[in-house]
Amino acid sequence: GGSRGNPGQAAIGLLIRTESGPLKTHAEKIGEATNNEAEYKAIIFALKKAKQLYGKEAAKKMDVEMRMDSELAARQLAGKYKLSTPHIQQLFIEVWNLRTDFGTVSFMHIPRAQNTRADRALNEALDS
Repeated sequence: GGSRGNPGQAAIGLLIRTESGPLKTHAEKIGEATNNEAEYKAIIFALKKAKQLYGKEAAKKMDVEMRMDSELAARQLAGKYKLSTPHIQQLFIEVWNLRTDFGTVSFMHIPRAQNTRADRALNEALDS
């Protein structure tokens, strides 16, 4: 997730992949949001989409690794950083509740250079 301005026009971009390779790319505008809000909304969308693609029973057995170029969101979700704003706390709770639909869900920060497909999809959504 990202925005042009903070807050500003925002979008989500994501790549869902399995061990065998890329499966689905998705991007869409989400209106005005901060960068952090957009990141959380992308995480929420990705978890819902994974459950939809694989089904409830398969999701319960899945180990999901969420890779994101937002160090802040990754560390907040891993319990390393505190949440200071109420609207982010609400998004955090939504992510936390969605986690129960899966075997395990982990959050990992990666450099933007390793997140090019999702970042490209996000920027294409913002440009459209």
